[in-house]
Amino acid sequence: MALLPGGLSPTAEEGLVRLCTWMPFGPAAETLEFFWEVAISTSAARRHGEAAGAAYVAIQAAELERLERENPPPPAGPAVQQVSADGAMVPLVGGIWAEVKTVAVGVVATGPDDEVHATELSYFSRRADQATFTRQAEVELHRRGTATAGVVVGVMDGADWLQKFLEYHRPDAVRVLDFPHALGHLADAARATFGAGAAEAETWLAARADDLKGGAPSAALVALLELPVAARDKAFGYLERRLDQLRYADFLALGYPIGSGLVESANKLVVEVRLKGSGMHWAPDNVNPMVALRNIACNGRWAEAWPLICDRLRAEARARRAARRRARAEQRATPAALPLTTPVAAPPATQPAAPPRPKLVVDGRPTPDHPWKRSFLPGGQAGPAS
Repeated sequence: MALLPGGLSPTAEEGLVRLCTWMPFGPAAETLEFFWEVAISTSAARRHGEAAGAAYVAIQAAELERLERENPPPPAGPAVQQVSADGAMVPLVGGIWAEVKTVAVGVVATGPDDEVHATELSYFSRRADQATFTRQAEVELHRRGTATAGVVVGVMDGADWLQKFLEYHRPDAVRVLDFPHALGHLADAARATFGAGAAEAETWLAARADDLKGGAPSAALVALLELPVAARDKAFGYLERRLDQLRYADFLALGYPIGSGLVESANKLVVEVRLKGSGMHWAPDNVNPMVALRNIACNGRWAEAWPLICDRLRAEARARRAARRRARAEQRATPAALPLTTPVAAPPATQPAAPPRPKLVVDGRPTPDHPWKRSFLPGGQAGPAS
């Protein structure tokens, strides 16, 4: 099989990119040399890994364009599907931090102990603004049949962009405020009132949790109003605006999840484990290639994705070679540019005119410059006048 761009065999290339997906580039290069006996520098390992990830980003971008252009029918979705999205911060070069957004999708099931949980998890991650991420996530949600699922349960925290995300992909989704997130706002109010770690705070918070799960979210808000104004206002305003998303007793009775733990785990599994290591700082353009590789690995789709990546890398290499050939051909076909004016040679430098030659004879008599008048005796004495 033909070599991939960069000179590695397909087997060594795949092994290197797999290693780069799971570990830092330096250890990946060392592991490649140990198992494949192929020596490669850390910077070269970085180039190979990021190029493969960038190729997959381009593949998914092309697929999104196809979906938007052709609008094919989505596959059949499950009876109940959970969709949860969130963000995790990663360090960029220059001491800047950026958010990588991830959506996690799963099939809702009930275990033997009647505990509701999500199975068949998959993820889509990007460093992008909210609107761009919402649009790009269609690649994964279309694949998972979100549009055709019987019920989509959107378990999210209270960020406005997450509600817009659900509105874009499934307007009729059942919207659930993540239960630990709601409880966290109540806990802040309890600590502000009774003090951190106080027994009264724990007792009050446990009662509010019972209110929420017992089908009385309004009772929790009434109890919140009994706290001092400074402690309660922020939590009350936040929860009161989302009262319809606090119907946890109804959600549990229907077999719906009330926690977004699958995406919080995804933040660690998909993003932070690889991109948030000690001393790591990423160039902005290299974040999405790496999280794309992480999506492939964590979704269990390597066998499907790798041939597509190879084809893309080879196509990009052919396009670069063709562009270089065109540039050389255009250079040969273009005559050398002639100067606009013909340079004029500078005139030769003129020699100063020689002084006039003195006259030797005037009126038949020799002048002082005549040889006869020159001294020829020792001591410089002139000879006798003739």
